[in-house]
Amino acid sequence: MADFPTPGIVFKDITPLLADGSALRRAIDGLALGVEDMGIEVDVVAAIEARGFIVGAALAVRLGLGMVPVRKPGKLPWATEAEEYALEYGTDRLEVHRDAFEPGDRVLVVDDVIATGGTAAATGRLVERLGGELVGFAFLVELAFLGGRAALPALPTTSLIAYDD
Repeated sequence: MADFPTPGIVFKDITPLLADGSALRRAIDGLALGVEDMGIEVDVVAAIEARGFIVGAALAVRLGLGMVPVRKPGKLPWATEAEEYALEYGTDRLEVHRDAFEPGDRVLVVDDVIATGGTAAATGRLVERLGGELVGFAFLVELAFLGGRAALPALPTTSLIAYDD
């Protein structure tokens, strides 16, 4: 979808995938295989609001792990740690509970889409600030033409679908 949510942005809509149970199962299985191929050990999934919750929760269940929600400001009911980051169309902030990770927890950051990488990079910084060990990233869709991987630390990263333009 062109010019959503603001002019100049091309939005990739995953709601048709979410509506098809068989396709969604195959997508999550494929993403799980991508994570397994990275050869990393993971203790917990950190999933980014909002559609990242859907992908992250399903992936966490598939991998037999728990999931930590990373949310927009003011949505979590306990003490939080926050990180501001740049979007391709402005700035935003993410929050996570201060006790979300045990020291040394190996954390996989998951979101539905990586565009410029700002949201995932900010989540990674939150993980590390709270004592987690950031071990990788997983995305359903990668907008490779935006170069988002360059904003991430040099860690294993997988995406199920990549758009080059």
